[in-house]
Parts: sequence; C-alpha cells; structure tokens
Amino acid sequence: MLRFETAGESHGECLVATLTGIPAGVPISLEAVNHELWRRQQGYGRGGRMKIETDRAEIVAGVRHSRTIGSPVAILIRNQDWQNWTEALPVEDTEGAEGKKKPVTRPRPGHADLAGAIKYNFEDARYILERASARETTARVAAGAVAKAFLGEFGIRVLSHVIAVGPVHLGRAAAWDEIEALSRRTEVLLGCVDADVEQKMKEVVDQAYRTGDTVGGVFEVVAHGVPPGLGSHITWDTRLDGRLAQAIVSMQAVKGVEIGFAAEGAASFGSAVQDTIHYDKEAHRFTRGANRAGGLEGGMTNGQDVLVRGLLKPISTLRRPLESVDLATREPALAAYERSDVCVVPAAGVIGEAMVALVVAQACLEKFGGDSLGETRRNYEGYLEQVKNF
Repeated sequence: MLRFETAGESHGECLVATLTGIPAGVPISLEAVNHELWRRQQGYGRGGRMKIETDRAEIVAGVRHSRTIGSPVAILIRNQDWQNWTEALPVEDTEGAEGKKKPVTRPRPGHADLAGAIKYNFEDARYILERASARETTARVAAGAVAKAFLGEFGIRVLSHVIAVGPVHLGRAAAWDEIEALSRRTEVLLGCVDADVEQKMKEVVDQAYRTGDTVGGVFEVVAHGVPPGLGSHITWDTRLDGRLAQAIVSMQAVKGVEIGFAAEGAASFGSAVQDTIHYDKEAHRFTRGANRAGGLEGGMTNGQDVLVRGLLKPISTLRRPLESVDLATREPALAAYERSDVCVVPAAGVIGEAMVALVVAQACLEKFGGDSLGETRRNYEGYLEQVKNF
C-alpha cells in the first residue's frame, strides 16, 4: 500500500513528507523534485511569502545513489521564514515566551481559525492556522514528485492547466500538446493554454488587487497514458473516481471537484453524454468518440486521459477584512490579516497534480504490485499484453 503523510507548520522550522510503499529502483532526481516545488510557487497573484521562500527539498531517507531502496522516503523542506518566528513559536517554553507570541483572536471567515480553536480548546487560532495553512502543500508536492517519477517509468504523465479565474473561463477543451507546452514555460502567468483568455484572467486578478480582495477559479489535472483497469467497481472505497475526488477536495480552499464534464452532463440528455465505443481492428484496441467521462467509468480507468477539476474558492485572508468576533472579548471585530495571496489557482493545479499522481501511483501498485521496479514492470507489461489480446 502506497501512503504518504506530511508534518510541519506554516512558520515552523520545516515541512516534512514521508512516502511509504514506493518500490526499490525508481530513479529520483532532486532537480526534478525542486522543479515541482518551483512550479508551485509561481503564478500571478502570489503574495509576499513567495519572495521569502525558495523551496528546496532535502531527501534524508529512502533514496541512495539516485534510486529508491524500498524503504520509506523522507523529504525535508526548510522554511526560510522560520528565522522571523523562532521566538514566537519555540518548541520548548521559556521564561518570557508568553509575551513574544503572535496570537490570532479575530478568526477569518472561510478559514479553519474558529472551528479549529473551538475543537482544540485554544484561546487563539495561531496553532490552527499554522497547520491549516496551504504552506503544508509544499510537502505534498514533494511527495507527488516521487510518485510522478514512479509513474513516468510506465509512460504516465500528470500535468495541469487553469480553465477559470473568477468569471473568466477557457470555454473549450485543452489538447494534451497544449498542456505539455504550458508546462515547459519558464515564466508562469495564470497557467491557461490560451494567451488571450489568460490576459482576461489577469485583469480579474488586477481588480482583486485594487480592491483588497481575492479571487478563486478552476484548475484541471490531466493524467495521460493511464492504462484501463485501475481502480475497481466492487466496493465504494475502491472506486478510483471517489478516491481522486477526496484527494482534490482535501486541498486547502478547494470546495468542489468534477470528473470529466460532469456539470455539462448533468444538464444534458444521456444520448449526448455517453462516450461511444468503437474498435480499431488494425491497432487491436477499443476507442471512444469523446472523453466526457474523464477517463473513468464505474470507478475504473478506461484507457483515456483522466480529467479531474478542482473548484477553488477565493483565499479567505483579505487585505480588506470581513466582519468577525474577537475570541477574547466576544465583541465585533474585523478579521485578522496574515500575509496572503490574491490568486493561487495555477499553484493549486500543481498541488492537484501531486495529489492525482499519488492516487494513480497507489492504484498502479494495487494492480501490479512489486517490491522492485523491475517486478512491477514485468507485471505491468504482462497486463498490457492481456489487454492487447482481449
């Protein structure tokens, strides 16, 4: 079973990711991991934190001589901003530390502040927001980079692009070639494959900047080269679409998920929604007339690209704060402001890639097994031969 965990706080010493279950022999490049971390930090609308942090991964276990060794992979990412928080968030309590705290007593609407303070019986929300912060996703992206390296050995690639920022929508399907070209950009604006639409998205972000507001949007993650048969229809918790949906909605600020063209399908008749089935006798394979199902039917992959969209609400920390209540006095107050972003949709797409890669890698290992990459590859190739001869 492939599983991962993260630890760390937004302004703590570091973030940590552990990934257990990756077979031995998978090539790992620190440069590739760091490139994924760089991609997460890009995009128009990011805040001041990105000027402080230059995320770099340190792999401290599970990889030797650039290959996994079958043991848990442990990755550490140091927080550069920790130097400004050493007295406010020390591990051990010391005399006079109480006066150096940076309490948050005015919870932000839309954030975990109030619910978490109530749940854990904290007088202020500092400890809640430290872990609830999307800074945690840095560790997810690092773990996802390892999952991507594993999937790449089987010709599976996972990328993303932005299809909406606020009210501006791409309005068409993006081709895989366009998404690949987008991923090779050295400068990231808003992650849209259409330059004209992207410029309109930028105008929406500019408006949010001017008014002290924030803006959300929709990103799409595409898993390309996925074989048919991953996941299962036999139990509710083995259905791959459900697992992907949970992975995407687990991301901070994501409030909805769409597999394929679900919203469009819900407003259509069945004859216009289902992907017709055809057979290519020369290639000895089944084909489809479209991919409205997003590569998943009955909880299983069907051999087409897997399409998963995340619906990201606007960030809840506003420079123009909303009404709230002070936890100490119970009096009306304006919500607290922590340094924040205006738009994070492109970054959310990169985080979504990591989550999809982790779930698909987990499904691959459930299907093909293997303690070493060679064993997994033999099983995978044997299955592809079965599919070819079906």
